[in-house]
Amino acid sequence: MSTVVLIGAQWGDEGKGKVTDYLSERADMVVRYQGGNNAGHTVVVGDDEFKLHLIPSGILYKDKLCLIGNGVVIDPSVLMEEIKGLQERGINTDNLRISTRAHVILPYHRELDKAEEDSKGKNKIGTTCRGIGPTYMDKSARVGVRIIDLMEEDRLAEILEMNIKTKNKILTKVYDHESFNFNEVFKIAKQYADNLRKYVTDTSLLINDVIDEGKNVLFEGAQGTLLDLDHGTYPYVTSSNPVAAGACLGAGVGPTKINKILGVVKAYTTRVGEGPFLTELMDNLGEMIRQNGREFGTTTGRPRRCGWYDAVITRYAVRINGLTFLAVTKLDVLTGLEKLKICTGYKFEDKILKDFPCSLKTLTKCEPVYEEMPGWQEDISQIKNFADLPVNAQRYLNRIAELAGVPVAVIGVGMKRDQTIIVHELF
Repeated sequence: MSTVVLIGAQWGDEGKGKVTDYLSERADMVVRYQGGNNAGHTVVVGDDEFKLHLIPSGILYKDKLCLIGNGVVIDPSVLMEEIKGLQERGINTDNLRISTRAHVILPYHRELDKAEEDSKGKNKIGTTCRGIGPTYMDKSARVGVRIIDLMEEDRLAEILEMNIKTKNKILTKVYDHESFNFNEVFKIAKQYADNLRKYVTDTSLLINDVIDEGKNVLFEGAQGTLLDLDHGTYPYVTSSNPVAAGACLGAGVGPTKINKILGVVKAYTTRVGEGPFLTELMDNLGEMIRQNGREFGTTTGRPRRCGWYDAVITRYAVRINGLTFLAVTKLDVLTGLEKLKICTGYKFEDKILKDFPCSLKTLTKCEPVYEEMPGWQEDISQIKNFADLPVNAQRYLNRIAELAGVPVAVIGVGMKRDQTIIVHELF
């Protein structure tokens, strides 16, 4: 039996979807444990490309149980569309399960999200306006609608009546926005229940039973460590906990049942939205990496900010998550560059910081300290073994592992499923 938590070790968009898809072949169950449809995973199988937002990437294997855990906030309209889209492409979704305890994104959450972001003007945080934050706010305020509440009509009506009154006051009086009609929202919510009922179960019980049977479970995170609500570059963060500890909370398992934690990083660094990014490249090189790496958001289509690999961030992610291995993706994007740079520290006034600072004020005054390494010119997209990589590519990966303090287990040399080098087996 092996349980692996897969997390993003940068600002999200590290290529977790591909790594999850690859590891799912060896797993019996794949569990998404946090976030919502503000995240997206792109998986390429042969010539087919799949963009998934809520359903775990393991759904592309017909014999895998795929669970959406209690820590996820679910927009049923998006989930239903995703299910339909997969079915139309011949993908069976019968193995999908949804937690009774997961919270539901409703139409008023999306409008509140947009209104709040618009009101911030130049101080906006770069939210996707999918209603994620307001739904987590309702969850914390103990007024949220859970999947189980959708299934119980009397309970649903009670919560919605209270919430719509409150939300309408905020929308109309604070944001000068039109109000919501209870009957319309109630009708929509009942349709959600009818469509999703067959997938709903106690996922925590199911996960623990599978682990106790000695089977392999992969916990799939969304976003990345530096977007974590507690440990990210606050306030430019998401509304959940993408870190490894979030898997226990968001799936309903104890920490003693986790064996390995895999942190996914790109061979460079990207970020979407606002917030500090020390190694960002604002020149033609940054644009080249963006184009070659197809660095545009799966969910929003927004161009990602691109920069050199930041070892300070990875070292921080190793500490916060307790990483046991790294997966390095998109190594092929760097092919052809004469020189590569790795940020090994931050210069702040007369000091060199080796640890990621909490203060954004400090961070904005820092400058990256770079170590330069020679690049490689050879095409690596069809290489299957670490030893066959160009020497300079091997040295680059070894330096990443050395600076992180954990070994590299998986290397991505292209977007497709088979463009993957396995250095250490995780299942």
